[in-house]
Amino acid sequence: MRLLKELDDEDFRTYLRMTPESFVEILNFVKKYITKTDTVMRRAVTTEERLVATLKYLASGREYKDLKLSTCISPQLLSEIIPETCEAIIRVLNDYLKVPETENDWLQIAKDFERKWQFNHCLGAIDGKHVIIEKPPKSGTLYYNYKGTFSVVLLGIVNANYEFIYVNVGDWRLNDNSVSLNRTERQRTADGNSVRQIFTEYFNNQGRVHFQERMINTLNI
Repeated sequence: MRLLKELDDEDFRTYLRMTPESFVEILNFVKKYITKTDTVMRRAVTTEERLVATLKYLASGREYKDLKLSTCISPQLLSEIIPETCEAIIRVLNDYLKVPETENDWLQIAKDFERKWQFNHCLGAIDGKHVIIEKPPKSGTLYYNYKGTFSVVLLGIVNANYEFIYVNVGDWRLNDNSVSLNRTERQRTADGNSVRQIFTEYFNNQGRVHFQERMINTLNI
């Protein structure tokens, strides 16, 4: 932690993928959920050390046995600290990820893209990443992807200011989970329809907006 405090803003952002101000803000939010007390046997890992270890793990994807070298925390303890801290982060930041709900919300996003990036009629920038996992027991080819590994998908949509407006983590339905690397056109179409169905269900329910029907009629979708 002493070395972390000596980093300048740029190095701090490189190390934890956030600014020092954001780190302090999150720390204040989760402190009451992850703070532990010292015992007569040993000193408890501090709240700052717990959050740093968790953020470094999320930013780098390193294994616990590698992470112990930079955190000075055993892999066994990291396996308890990181899930616990992740749960605390989700709990306190649950309201920070706000999916647009009204027509004005969506129109504002489109205006921001046009003003800031000169990109018209854009409601979000979407990307995804396969997160490699060990094959779950009795899962068959459920999590199998076209790269020949097993994974879940981390998918996100951001607005023009790089702020997340939608996140989907761990949905195997977004994987290219056919059993063969040489997929047929029929298989690729089925995968595409699966992804399309996920977004159709969302935008027809909680993500629905008033001008949606006019857009569909105009585009003749």
